Amino acid sequence: MIGSLMICVSAVVLLVGMVAGIAMGIKQDFLLSPAHAHLNLVGGVLLFLFGLYYRVVPAVGRSLLARIQGWLHIIGGLMFPIGIGVTLLANHAYMAVPIIGSLIMLAAMALFVVIVLRTERAAAGA
Repeated sequence: MIGSLMICVSAVVLLVGMVAGIAMGIKQDFLLSPAHAHLNLVGGVLLFLFGLYYRVVPAVGRSLLARIQGWLHIIGGLMFPIGIGVTLLANHAYMAVPIIGSLIMLAAMALFVVIVLRTERAAAGA
């Protein structure tokens, strides 16, 4: 089920984000703090919350829409913060990477809204 995958990926992403944050603190070099923050938030926390929703509502978590939304968010949730980091390190040379990643995440979020609204409408009608 996509919910379990999302939860597992989020745990790994949060571990990587924490290690990156500690490394920045040790080096006292916070250039990549925007990438670190976005990795933790969109790659870790949001991914976990979406996965949790799919675990709480398992019928929805088994749907094709949920699988598409999950994979979109996993891809975008990694591409966006990594793109921010690469862009910061390369003096804004690769700006397309975080832009594309953010648009993928926007599509994933819009799809999640559709999933939630459909689920709630079906629950209200039952």
